[in-house]
Amino acid sequence: MSTPYPFTAIVGMDDLRLGLLLNAVSPAVGGVLVRGEKGTAKSTAVRALSALMPEVAVVAGCRFSCDPGSPDPACPDGPHEVAGGVSRPARMVELPVGASEDRLVGALDIERALAEGVKAFEPGLLADAHRGILYVDEVNLLHDHLVDLLLDAAAMGASYVEREGVSVRHAARFLLVGTMNPEEGELRPQLLDRFGLTVEVAASRETDQRVEVVRRRLAYDDDPAAFAAKWAGEEAALRARIVAARALLPEVRLGDGALRQIAATCAAFEVDGMRADIVMARTATALAAWAGRTDVLAEDVRQAALLALPHRRRRNPFDAPGLDEDKLDDTLEQNSGPDDEDPDTDPDGPGGGGRPPQGDDGDGSSPDSPDHPGEAEPEPKAGEGQRAPAGSGGEQAAARAGEPFRTKMLSVPGLGEGAAGRRSRARTEHGRTTGARRPQGALTKLHLAATVQAAAPHQRARGRSGRGLVVRRDDLRQATREGREGNLVLFVVDASGSMAARQRMSAVKGAVLSLLLDAYQRRDKVGLVTFRGKDAELVLPPTSSVDAAAARLETLPTGGRTPLSAGLLKAHDVLRVERMRDPSRRPLLVVVTDGRATGGPEPVALAARAARLHEAEGVASVVVDCESGPVRLGLAGELARELGGTAVTLDELRADSIAGLVKDVQGTHNRRAA
Repeated sequence: MSTPYPFTAIVGMDDLRLGLLLNAVSPAVGGVLVRGEKGTAKSTAVRALSALMPEVAVVAGCRFSCDPGSPDPACPDGPHEVAGGVSRPARMVELPVGASEDRLVGALDIERALAEGVKAFEPGLLADAHRGILYVDEVNLLHDHLVDLLLDAAAMGASYVEREGVSVRHAARFLLVGTMNPEEGELRPQLLDRFGLTVEVAASRETDQRVEVVRRRLAYDDDPAAFAAKWAGEEAALRARIVAARALLPEVRLGDGALRQIAATCAAFEVDGMRADIVMARTATALAAWAGRTDVLAEDVRQAALLALPHRRRRNPFDAPGLDEDKLDDTLEQNSGPDDEDPDTDPDGPGGGGRPPQGDDGDGSSPDSPDHPGEAEPEPKAGEGQRAPAGSGGEQAAARAGEPFRTKMLSVPGLGEGAAGRRSRARTEHGRTTGARRPQGALTKLHLAATVQAAAPHQRARGRSGRGLVVRRDDLRQATREGREGNLVLFVVDASGSMAARQRMSAVKGAVLSLLLDAYQRRDKVGLVTFRGKDAELVLPPTSSVDAAAARLETLPTGGRTPLSAGLLKAHDVLRVERMRDPSRRPLLVVVTDGRATGGPEPVALAARAARLHEAEGVASVVVDCESGPVRLGLAGELARELGGTAVTLDELRADSIAGLVKDVQGTHNRRAA
């Protein structure tokens, strides 16, 4: 076994270390979600924590790590007698992003269950992680149904496996840790809420600290054992502190004053539900135990809020997580009670306990400051903001996006087999049962009626006697199911001079922002191509991060000619590459334009020819017609016909418009009119 990097050797990262340690002290806190850019020691810290966890006593031979002092009466390997058991290190189990449901929760042998009436159960990763750590790297890329199963088990402390009336239950209590890079996509708000704490990590911008990180890492890589031995004393001290805090935890008193502050803080920040209050209470209690106190103080409540509330403040994927600390301090001050006493000094320790510094992103800037790089420029007054870049006509500064709205559902026709999502019809592992087939490989979803129907004619030949059904492997039938898939939604946005009118571009950006929100909710990948001047540009390669697309859209300038053909050809290249990377994910092309084409010889003919490339390959497409005014040329409709798709106006795109409830995008089934 490789020597893990010592937890105490991690430089900085106070919030990350504290969040992990609090969960080690009190797993009831509910786990921690670590958000941060790549290369910030997220995985290193989680793996290092496993070496600090106290050993656990287990029933010898039990695959489910039952506690010998109080064994689980429903354990599939039971019943167990109360005994001394054996001790072993706490496990850290990693859940791969591509894991199957059976790998996570375990698998039942349906063939033996039907033929022999035996519950033959193969434990999954949830059983392995019981009384240890379950680590999910890139949790935002995990399929939704796996995340649901994972978080349900974490909340209930048990895992249930049910297959056609045969069920198995076993205990599954673990410290849940997820890491993610927000650039690769966000978790849904309701899933964010299931993680007890969240911490944001970023690489330090201080030279001395970065030098120390590199020095320690190089020393570890040269000789891991010697490096770990150097930190063995600090590791032992921290391990002992965790044990002491666990022992002190039941004695910690959460007074009425602290409870009032917790409730008032959650109400002031308008978090949904009551989970935040409960998590804050448990976190504040763990903080007091970690500091060696038996009373929860105002400083514990403040730190608990900074760890438990930021991710619960997000209302949509474009909201930056965070907490207004001035508002937090005011709320705590207004609701301070007689049993809230602040000590003169904050406790400190090897894990960064007490109150770690709460700073900015590490570069001295605040996401809400006016000069933050992601902030759009203020709208210029009429006649202002004109500049002339080389190679194009006049360019206008970026217009702000209009208010987003709920859009009609745009879907790809036919039946796909792509990644699980919520947009287009697809064959999936989850959904409504539509038929049965012979299993290819291991049986995962039994179609009971079809299996019985296949076995019934052979009962006499198989010498059936008694009430049991004689079932052979050849009789088993796999259920085929239909659900929804996520698609690749590629936006092609006209940013030329014909779209540059301030009010018009604001409405266009609002529409695209609304479609991005819809793509987030339907678990799509998105990409953004813009065209203006003389060429087209891939502003955002296909990604699961719709907030990245929204940020690029916000700063998009307009002006110049309208190279419509260049935009369509660029989209064709992007889809060709993505088809090779992920052939099962079907694309949906959304062209946002008024249909005009200018620049170069025969621009309209070139645009029509480029559109027919998409139509010939069966790409589902929709044209969002941005033309306005009393006189309309209908060019967007002609473009939609060349694409073999359909056109919708900005008004028709709204879900509450009277044009209809759903606009289905037509693909190869609706060929271009003769």
